Amino acid sequence: MTNNLNFTTNSQLTMGVELELQLINLHSLNLAMESKDFLRRLEKIECPGELKPEITQSMIEINSSIHESYPSLLSELRVIRDIIAKEASKTHIGVSGGGVHSFQKWQSQRISDTERFANTSEQYGYLAKQFTVFGQHIHIACENGDDALYLCHAMAPYIPHFIALSAASPFSQGVDTAFDCSRLTIVNAFPLSGTPPWLLKWSEFEKYFSTMCDLGVINSMKDFYWDIRPKPEYGTVELRICDTPLTVEKAAELAAYAQLLAHWLLEKRPPISNDIYLTYAMNRFRAARYGLSAVIIDPIQKKDIPLIEDIQHTCYELDAYSYLYQSREALTHIQAAATKQKNGADWLRARYENLNSLSDTVRSQAKLWMNN
Repeated sequence: MTNNLNFTTNSQLTMGVELELQLINLHSLNLAMESKDFLRRLEKIECPGELKPEITQSMIEINSSIHESYPSLLSELRVIRDIIAKEASKTHIGVSGGGVHSFQKWQSQRISDTERFANTSEQYGYLAKQFTVFGQHIHIACENGDDALYLCHAMAPYIPHFIALSAASPFSQGVDTAFDCSRLTIVNAFPLSGTPPWLLKWSEFEKYFSTMCDLGVINSMKDFYWDIRPKPEYGTVELRICDTPLTVEKAAELAAYAQLLAHWLLEKRPPISNDIYLTYAMNRFRAARYGLSAVIIDPIQKKDIPLIEDIQHTCYELDAYSYLYQSREALTHIQAAATKQKNGADWLRARYENLNSLSDTVRSQAKLWMNN
């Protein structure tokens, strides 16, 4: 282990995504603990990006390549999806988006056979199996570490946008949780979740990281489960707050939204204050609980704002930059979702109301992601 945190320089504001996906047994509609065999079959197929195991054996993870624009990312994600779906169709396995499987029992899960995940299980006990939840991580490239830390804090007021827009986990352990995003309640249990420390210079962050290592609190950046964190080896900030959306199209739209937001923040450089964290936890909770119907608190103006109004205003600000990344279509879809107050949680609840079966809802969910 090294305490050196050299930040990789990136000259362009590129993006990439990670998507954690559910493996579904199409007979029982429960999670299928077959990631090792499924990934072994996929290894034989030429596929862009990277496919890898996750903490429990019913999960796989997609890592995209690096992309400059929304159309490029969307095209690659569709290719990866089609490859995975085609291979899954040869078996009894389905693949699904969504932040939580609707009725799996965490006690039944098995930890993946890697040293890292074994260490996580040993350290966190039953929380490791409960961490069978599924998120989208968005990486946005930065020129330097100072910019990365600025974005970690400057994007904090917009975290409710990403929670509500991506929310796709209303059901958990067989019940309607009354949350649009129940996944975050699991993430919150980890002691190193939440927000990064109020540090704005990379040299200061290096000292903080070194101290945390010396104290034995962490071994690497991966031990921080913050909502957004710097990723120095990639030269990015990593937004970690989203549920895995129900489609790759939505995943690409969220990444495009993050890219535009980062561009706008780095260009305009609105001043930031740690007062943004006075209401951070409450706004985060409201977005997870109520989704796009949430009302958030602006700690600077000291007033309540409907979340959809905040998203619509932000889309208006970002529109002038959308041509740079060919992302006008993505921004239009984000704005429409906010206006209609429709996210993945709404879709899942509507399917359950129509089908009156969580199993059939999961089946529909897998069909939707696999595009069949």
